[in-house]
Order: sequence, then structure tokens, then C-alpha cells
Amino acid sequence: MRSRATRTENITPDHTLVGVVHIPSGGVGPVQAIGKRVIGALLALLATVIIVYVDRAGYQDNADGDVTLLDSIYYATVSLSTTGYGDITPVSDSARLVNILIITPLRVLFLIVLVGTTLEVLTERSRQALKIQRWRSKVRDHVVVIGYGTKGRSAIRSLLGDDVDPASLVVVDSDQAMLDAAAALGLVTVHGSGTRSDVLRVAGVQRAKAIVVAANRDDTAVLITLTARELAPKATIVAAVREAENVHLLRQSGADSVVVSSETAGRLLGMATTTPAVVEIFEDLLTTDEGLAMGERFVEPEEVGGSPRHLADIVLGVVRRGVLHRIDAPQADALEPGDRLIYVRKVTPPDGAPD
Repeated sequence: MRSRATRTENITPDHTLVGVVHIPSGGVGPVQAIGKRVIGALLALLATVIIVYVDRAGYQDNADGDVTLLDSIYYATVSLSTTGYGDITPVSDSARLVNILIITPLRVLFLIVLVGTTLEVLTERSRQALKIQRWRSKVRDHVVVIGYGTKGRSAIRSLLGDDVDPASLVVVDSDQAMLDAAAALGLVTVHGSGTRSDVLRVAGVQRAKAIVVAANRDDTAVLITLTARELAPKATIVAAVREAENVHLLRQSGADSVVVSSETAGRLLGMATTTPAVVEIFEDLLTTDEGLAMGERFVEPEEVGGSPRHLADIVLGVVRRGVLHRIDAPQADALEPGDRLIYVRKVTPPDGAPD
């Protein structure tokens, strides 16, 4: 029997989500696409004007008999648009042959450009709805970031720095300016409040691998965490709070990990007054662009049974069956199969230049 979440996730019709969900596209923008079509139409018009003017002796103007450059432009315009007033007509055999073999195909091309542009505008909404439907049917094991403020942007930068595919990241926010900034990075965005279950269903939290709660208020973070945990019982939920006294509320709401942003920043500020070099090391470890960074990897077969202190990597802790043991703990004296190492790794700059 299908679960309640599975039954309700498709209640919202895809066509109503156009403007709510934005799927990044690798194609050209609408302005560029229309510009190319306009250029194509002008080239077809120009070619027709040149053909008629070169062979103007084969045409007759019912008004004064002579066909000037202006008459050629006029004839090309009314001919390609299929208006056809009949005041300028091809009378020689050569002019009629050119009309059949060249101008008629140009007329068809001109109409295709105009009709194609009109159809593209009319079908854009349907195409967007189809893209949303395709995305909703395929999205699995993705990361949903709720809130794209300072904390949310930093979380996205960290994920992208760890080589996470941008297509597997979804940003939820009620501020369209924030969503536009996220979309510029190639991220899927959902417009709406993260406290609403219908918005989170649209973001696919019920099939997400991890959920990052980066709200600006602690009470909002608690409500988002409660809603997300109800929809995604197995997902990893990471939440940020401003005050340490609210940590237990986030954990009771279902957060697997809680980061206290104000206390962390306060500690770094205090340390910077006495040991600024230590703070620089912390900042280096927290950034993934270059220098040093924190990493996690599985223990290699040849490392099983040995001590993590003797490895080439600087190991800070061992994760065994979901429990973190610091490097000085007795449980971390000997490595076991399936252990994961928390270690310091060196990050090479993108251009390969030395640090």
C-alpha cells in the first residue's frame, strides 16, 4: 500500500508550479533566442530585397511602372508576410522562376521564424511544466537547503567546494532575490516558506538525502525541522541556531546535528584577540578553495589494525558505527574495517598554483 507521503507528493499539478520551481537550463536565454530569430527574419528579408532589385527589370509597378530600391523593399515585405497587394508583380519568365525557386522558400522561412517565435512564447509555460514534472520524477538523494541567507550561502559554497553536483542541490526561500542568486549558480530553487509542508514536498524533501536548515530565527528553524522530520524520517537534518539554549529544541524536533552560529563566532572573536594565527588556521580549515580543509574517508584495507596516529594523513577522529571517537580516545587506537577517518587534507587551488 502506498504511504501517505507518496500519495500526497503529486497532489500539486506541475503546471501550477511554473514560477515557483526554477529548473536551471543550459540553453540560451529568451532574449538571445528571440534576437537570433529576428536576425534570421531580417536576413531573409534582405536577401529578397537584393534579388528583386537586381532583377527589377522583370517586375512591373502598377503605379508608375519603374521598380526602385524602395519598391523592392516594399515588395519583399508584403511578399514575405504573404500580404500580396498585387501592385508590384513579376512579369518576366526569369522573375517568376526566381519567385518560385528562391522567394517562395524565403517566404516559408520567414513564416517559420515568425510562427516559431510565437509558438515558443505560447509553449514556454508548458515546457517549464514538463521540465518540472521530469525533475520531480527523477530527483533522489539530493540536498535541500532551506534558507539562502548568509548561513545558507556558506553551506552551498561548502558543498560545491566538496565537488557536490549543483543539480543535486535544491534551495528553498521566500525571497525571490535570494533565489535568483542561487539560480545563477545552476541550482534548482523553490519559492516559498520552509515552514510549509506543501513547499517542502515540492522541493522533494521526502526523498532527500540531507536537509540543511539555515533559517534566520531559531523559532523558525524549530518549526522547519519539525516539518521536515515528519516528511523525511530517514534524512539527515542539520540545523543552525543563534543561541545555545535552543539546541535541545532542535534536537527534540528531529535535527541530527545542530550548529550554534553565535557561540562559534564568539569563540573565534575571543581567540583572535590572543591567538590570531589559530583563528587563521580555523578559517583555512573551514574553506574548501585552497590550503587545508577537513575531509572524511573510509579506512583502506592495508590500514586496518594500525593506529591512525601513524598514518600520513593528520587524523582528528574515527567514526565507527555512527559514533565519533576523537583521536585521543582508546577506541581509536586500532582501526577496524568500515571505520571512517576525519582528517586534514590539502586542497590544491583550481589553477594548480602552489599555496
